Amino acid sequence: MNLAALADLLASRGLRLLPGSYAVPVELLVQLPDATIVQFTARGTTLRLRSYAPDALTTVTIPAECGCGDHHPQTGPSRVTLSGYAVPLEEHVIDGELHYGWHAHEAGLLRLADATHHFFALLETLRTRDLVGVA
Repeated sequence: MNLAALADLLASRGLRLLPGSYAVPVELLVQLPDATIVQFTARGTTLRLRSYAPDALTTVTIPAECGCGDHHPQTGPSRVTLSGYAVPLEEHVIDGELHYGWHAHEAGLLRLADATHHFFALLETLRTRDLVGVA
């Protein structure tokens, strides 16, 4: 599985894969149907899903390497990312050491297809919590 295939899979479920997502190590930025942003990371022995308000996204401009303007434009490309000031609304974690016996950096070695399984499991806990709060 690659990011394009994942984007299609997410779109089929009403979710949108955002720029700034990476397959290695896995880091996903996903917009939910209600515009909430979720960030999924697989690092060390931890799988983590954080949710953010829709306004947590920002665009940063990457400066040109030399910056002189003679060889490159003064500004480089823009990138979508979470604001450095964004505070998670909620966080759900899978402790790989506790659940799977991981001891080092196994989460960071997960292939995108394997990490996607964990992403959906954590997303369900987020949605279940939202549904419980409504009742």
